Amino acid sequence: MKFTVDQLALTEGVNWVSRSLSSRPIKTELLGIVIDATGSEVILSGSDLETSSKANFSADITTKGKVLVPGKLLAEISRSLPNKPITIALDGSRVLVTSGSAKFTLPTLSIDEYPNLPELPETTGVVASDIFATAVSQVAIAAGRDDSLPTLTGVHVEINEDVVTLAATDRYRLAVREFNWGPTAPGVSTTALMRARTLADAAKSLVGSKEVSLSFAPSTSNDRLAGFAGDGKSMTSRMLDGTFPPYRHLLPQEVTTTAVVEVASFLESVRRVALVTDKTVPLRLEFTNGSVSLEAGAGEEAQATEAIEIKLDGDAISIAFNPVFLAEGLQAVGTPFVQISFTGSNKPAILMGKTDRDGKAIDNYRYLLMPMRYAS
Repeated sequence: MKFTVDQLALTEGVNWVSRSLSSRPIKTELLGIVIDATGSEVILSGSDLETSSKANFSADITTKGKVLVPGKLLAEISRSLPNKPITIALDGSRVLVTSGSAKFTLPTLSIDEYPNLPELPETTGVVASDIFATAVSQVAIAAGRDDSLPTLTGVHVEINEDVVTLAATDRYRLAVREFNWGPTAPGVSTTALMRARTLADAAKSLVGSKEVSLSFAPSTSNDRLAGFAGDGKSMTSRMLDGTFPPYRHLLPQEVTTTAVVEVASFLESVRRVALVTDKTVPLRLEFTNGSVSLEAGAGEEAQATEAIEIKLDGDAISIAFNPVFLAEGLQAVGTPFVQISFTGSNKPAILMGKTDRDGKAIDNYRYLLMPMRYAS
């Protein structure tokens, strides 16, 4: 095997595939990246048996072949090489990587012991990569990090014809985002529960593509696989087992108070006042006509207060939130203003974005935040 390829193409491909490698694999071969130059293009692949990634790129192939090399090492080498053509050649049981005067020799792993990777399911639909990346990032922040509750570490994907709904919760907050897409067949309807970290990583990495194709294996399939693909990169991942908790009833229909706040100034105030606490201590908020006052700390501890201008519609309300969760929600709305809707001081609040203070709230993204109790 021998081929020459541009440094950027190799680096992008290796970086994409190396995301699926495990640091503690059940077999040594899963530390590796397969380099397959037996066809008209070079195909790289890697897997941890839960998630599998492939990348293909054009190269000047002079000798066809296939080899398995340590993945993390190949990734570090390809990133460090100068922007010059890179030649990769198999020499006995070693792989030579050459770029200009830089030369590396890599050991090989047993390719005969490498598992067969799953194929990408048939495409279910396509969506613009920037819309997909934004939607996933807005929702994935609310997913749980506790692996003992695997269902809550996922993003629930619900497809109803041309509308996709993403939802995630860690029991203290809930994020829901809807967007339109182009299904490949009429009347498509399915659900999937995907690992939030995997989904977020894939969505962010595929932004360079114009469109992302999403693939979901039918519920009758033994392999509950989902896949993502765009511009020479593809990934398959096994869906999480379990049932995502019902959440729609948590989104309040009747609202007693709404506050409209400029996101940038509110976010700065939240971060400043929260400096005297840690993320487990509530940030107290007092919404009154024309302003919201922020307060943290009590007694002999460090304390901080600040007030900023708001637009309030309805009754004054006093409530407390986890400052980290509030800050992440304010960032996630992605608009200059945020509308916060309340139904009571001990009930969840809903954050929605607004492009201007007096405009209509953007209801395709809702971030629900549970209040915290505090000693008055």
